[in-house]
Amino acid sequence: MTDFEKTRSLFYLPEGIVYLDGNSLGPLPLAAKERVARLMTDEWGELLIKGWNKAGWMMMPRKVGDRVGRLIGAPEGTVVMGDTLSIKVYQALASALELRPERKVILSDSGNFPSDLYMADGLIRSLDRSHELKIVEPEEVEAAIDETVGVLMLTEVDYRTGRLHDMKSLTKKAHDKGAIAVWDLAHSAGALPVDLTGADADFAVGCTYKYLNGGPGAPAFIYVAPRLADKVRPALSGWLGHETPFAFDLGYRPGGGIDRMRVGTPPILGLVALDAALDAWEGVDMADLRQQSIKLCDLFVAEVEKRCPMLTLGSPRNGEKRGSQISFLHREGYAIMQALIARGVIGDFRAPDAIRFGFTPLYIGERDVLKAVSILADIMTNRLWDAAEYKQRALVT
Repeated sequence: MTDFEKTRSLFYLPEGIVYLDGNSLGPLPLAAKERVARLMTDEWGELLIKGWNKAGWMMMPRKVGDRVGRLIGAPEGTVVMGDTLSIKVYQALASALELRPERKVILSDSGNFPSDLYMADGLIRSLDRSHELKIVEPEEVEAAIDETVGVLMLTEVDYRTGRLHDMKSLTKKAHDKGAIAVWDLAHSAGALPVDLTGADADFAVGCTYKYLNGGPGAPAFIYVAPRLADKVRPALSGWLGHETPFAFDLGYRPGGGIDRMRVGTPPILGLVALDAALDAWEGVDMADLRQQSIKLCDLFVAEVEKRCPMLTLGSPRNGEKRGSQISFLHREGYAIMQALIARGVIGDFRAPDAIRFGFTPLYIGERDVLKAVSILADIMTNRLWDAAEYKQRALVT
């Protein structure tokens, strides 16, 4: 059994705070402070540019990629780190479209993160080849997969509601209809068991600053199935995706396998922080994590519905049908969340009316859940949210 008391001790959690926003930004792993400090002094400071060879910086995108891969069911050598999630979405989608040149439809759903849809729209406009982005309701995705679809592009866990897609069945349906499947694991990696190999996914992308606790702006990852890795053409043909980057050829030749999905100079500070953060996953059984996550979410839902009847559940009630987050709906959701934050319970707000809470068993337990509900109940019962200072919108919600 996974020792979640032990994993909790690996994080810095401010005194008096109940942190239920790890689905947006994970807390600071204690090991990351020391590792980044050591990089700054012993590697960057002492080695200077020699660090690329002597400290192994150049291979970090693959090394860290393999560590992430173990959490998402990806074989060694199929995941590489670098850039942002939006860039990785663009890379995966562009490569996927080239694999089905005769197909013009990209199918996604209204629960997808808007940035993924923006990247698809921008790519379509740049290609100018009559592609179409078709967006349906999440419940309508399976029925909408037909012979016109070239690429199925979905986020496995809905960022607002936590609704969980069945990756394996939808990927099979896509393949049966001749389409390529691209999965965004932003709210999956580190939140629940993922098996890209078992699902036969073609591409997957994800960020690492949420459940993987890599820090603000931590580098994203991309996965390409081994059967496709030497076939796909990288749309962003950066110098580190070249077969021999330091030959400085004027013509581009893609590197072998997943290395071709590298673009520019790897963000070493971010990769080192993430590498340290991933130490917390050593010895964690993902089945234990999933069981504890569902238990905490179920407790939260039951207690909130009992004590705050004015809030409406916005997430699937069945724990097996959602990720590791819960949303409740209220027209004054923004003010409610600001009142919670002022009382030391940190979640976030997603327009138009969702207050959202993430449950990460690595550092959240039942006591945190009950404390959060008690404070929420006081705020709702006594309308403490109804104050001018809680209704002034900040830049980040």
